[in-house]
Amino acid sequence: MGNQAVSYILKRPVRIWLAIGVFMVIMQVVIGGITRLTGSGLSITKWDIVTGTLPPLNDNQWQIAFDEYKATPQYEKLNEGMEIKSFKFIYFWEYFHRLWARSMGFVFIIPFFYFLRKKWLPKPFVRKLIGVIILAAIVASFGWIMVASGLIDRPWVNAYKLTLHLSLALVLFGYLLWITYESFQPVKKVINNLKLKKLAKLITVVICLQIVLGGLMSGMRAGLVAPTWPDMNGEIISSEVFHKNMWNVENFVNYDSTNFMPILVQVFHRSVAYILTVLIALFYARSRKIKIKPLNIGVNLMLVMLVIQFLLGVFTIINCRGSVPVALGVFHQAGAIILLGIALFVNYQFYTPKSMNVENSE
Repeated sequence: MGNQAVSYILKRPVRIWLAIGVFMVIMQVVIGGITRLTGSGLSITKWDIVTGTLPPLNDNQWQIAFDEYKATPQYEKLNEGMEIKSFKFIYFWEYFHRLWARSMGFVFIIPFFYFLRKKWLPKPFVRKLIGVIILAAIVASFGWIMVASGLIDRPWVNAYKLTLHLSLALVLFGYLLWITYESFQPVKKVINNLKLKKLAKLITVVICLQIVLGGLMSGMRAGLVAPTWPDMNGEIISSEVFHKNMWNVENFVNYDSTNFMPILVQVFHRSVAYILTVLIALFYARSRKIKIKPLNIGVNLMLVMLVIQFLLGVFTIINCRGSVPVALGVFHQAGAIILLGIALFVNYQFYTPKSMNVENSE
C-alpha cells in the first residue's frame, strides 16, 4: 500500500464553503422535488432574475400573479376554480425553489472572489470552480426551459425536459462533491484493485441511470399506473409493454395520452433497482477483504442507504393511490442523491491523481 495526494491542500474556510455548497445543491434538488410533486412549478409564469427576487407584496400584486397563472393550461385543465389561498401555497414552493437558487449564487460567488483575492485558491482548483459556475448557469437556464414547456399546451412540465434539468443538476452535484472530497481527503491510501474500481464505477453509472428514470417517473406520474409491489397490477411485468402496436413515436412523445410510457418507465425503474441491489451486494462482499477505514465506511453506508432507498421506493409506489405521496416521494428523491454521493465517495477511494505514482496493493 502507498499514499496518494492531490497537488494542493486547501484552507479550512474553503473546505467549509465547499461543503455548504454541496448541501445547498442537495437542498435545491429536494426543494425541486417538492415543487414538482405539489404541482407548484408553473405557478410563476415569468423568469425575472432581478425583479423576481421579491414575491407579491400586496393584494393587488397577488391578484396580478394569480391572473397570469389563470392563463396557463394547468389552471384551465386541472385547477379551474382554485382559490387564491391555494395559489399562494403553490406559488411559495416555486418561489422558494428560485430563491434558493439565487441564494446559492451569492453563497458561491462572493466567497469565491474573496478567496481568490486572499490567494487561497490554487490555479488548478480555480479552473474547477469556474467549471462549477458554468454548470450552475446551465442548470438554471434549463430550469426555465423546463417551466416554459408547461405554459403552452400541457398542464405539466415536459417530463423529458424535467429529467434533463435533473440530470444536469446531478452533474453539478457530482462535480462539486468530487472537488469537496479532494479538499477534505487530499491524502489517502492507494487501493489499486482494478476489478473493484470498475465495479464501483459501474454502480455509480447505474445509480445515475436510476435517478434519470426516477425523474421520468416523477414527470410522467408513472407511480399512479401500477401502485402495487412486488407485482404490477397483478402481473410480474405489466403486459402493456408487450403490445407491439404501442411501440411508436407518438406514444413516446405524447407520453400522457396512454399508460404505455408510464408503465414502461416503471418497469425499467423497478428492473434497474433490482440490478443495483445485486451489484452493491456483490461489491460489499468483494470489498470486505480490504481493510482501509474510509473505504469500509463508504461501503457500509452504501449498503445501508441502498436498503433504505429500496424501502422508500416500495412505500412510495404502494401509496400512489390517486396521487403521488409528497413526503415519501421527496424522501425517495433525497435518498437517491445521498446514495449517489456515497457511491462517489467509494469511487474517490480508488482515485489516483495523474501526477502521483501508485504502488500495487494487490
